Formats: sequence, structure tokens, C-alpha cells
Amino acid sequence: MFDSTTLITFLVASVAIIIAPGPAQALVLTRTLGEGRAAGAMTALGLNFGTLAHAFAAALGLSAILATSAVAFGVVKYVGAAYLIYLGICALRAQNGEPERVKGVRAGAMLWRAVVTGVLNPKVAVFFLAFLPQFVTPERGSAFWQFVILGAIVAALDVIYELILVWIAGALRGRVLGSRRFVQWRRRVTGAVLIGLGARLALVQRQ
Repeated sequence: MFDSTTLITFLVASVAIIIAPGPAQALVLTRTLGEGRAAGAMTALGLNFGTLAHAFAAALGLSAILATSAVAFGVVKYVGAAYLIYLGICALRAQNGEPERVKGVRAGAMLWRAVVTGVLNPKVAVFFLAFLPQFVTPERGSAFWQFVILGAIVAALDVIYELILVWIAGALRGRVLGSRRFVQWRRRVTGAVLIGLGARLALVQRQ
């Protein structure tokens, strides 16, 4: 479906984009430092389920609506921003020392929050609409599945990179977890980062 030159170029471009510091990495690191490796890993997975959703949307042409409709872009943008700010406020109001739960409802909730956050980021949809078509060649097979496969590759690479960040941040967290001051500040930092990401998303302009 893809020739080797196109695939290699796509992989190199994707890696360069993924390793550039951005809101997703900030959110994953904040969750890891604040709630542990399980929370960071669930956040990384959830955000990239959102990436897959955007890949399907790009394949179906739905991303074009966000790229051309100011109203649609604004609705998705402000809903996503409000959701992040809500999560930030919840983090600030949480009790210090809340035990990390990695199974059942707690794990599912962490994953779901990240999925919603990823889906409600219109910049990802617009980016995919601009980035993926450069590597899609209808003559070589279904354009729909080429979009989906390329999006899945980006998501897989991003998960790998963010899980590496989770492992590193988790190791650093373990060294300072016993500090009462750290426990107090991690909640404040988590809340501030989430609110900041929400404000940043609200200020994003459609290009």
C-alpha cells in the first residue's frame, strides 16, 4: 500500500513531530508525577485513542468540517477547554494523599478522561487533515484505509514515546513521594497544568 520511500519519510516526520514538547506530553508527565505511572500510562493510551478517532475522522472527511467551519471548530474547542479546566479544578479540590487505584473504575475513569481530552482537541483534527494527505496515494489502494493506517502509526509511536516519559517520570516520582511538601504541591501543579492547557486550547485560532 505504501512505497518504502513514502513510509520512511512519514516515520521520520512523525517522530520529529512527536518528540517536540507539547500539551500531550505535559499532561502525561503531570498525571504521572501527580498520580503515578498507571495514571500516566492510561493518559497516554487515552490521548492516542483520541488520535485514532481523529484519523478516522480525517479518513471520512469530517476533519474538513472543523477546518472550514468556524462554528464547528469553536464548539469543539470550547467544550474541550471547559473539560480540561473542570478536570483542573477537580484536581485542586482533591484530597491530599488520595491512594492511587489502578484497576476497575479508577483506571477506566483515567482512560476515559484522556480519550475525551484527545477527541475534543480540534487542532489534532486540523493537523491530521494537513499532514496525512501528503502521504496518501489513492492509486496504491483505499485512501480511507491509508488514512487510518497512517493515523494508527502516529498513535503507536506516540504511545511508545509517552510510555518512556512515564517510566522516567515515575522513577523520579518515587524518590520524592515521601515528601509531604511534594504531596501538597503535586495537586496544585496538576490542577494548574490542566487549567493552563484548557486556557491554551480556548485561545487556539483556526488556521
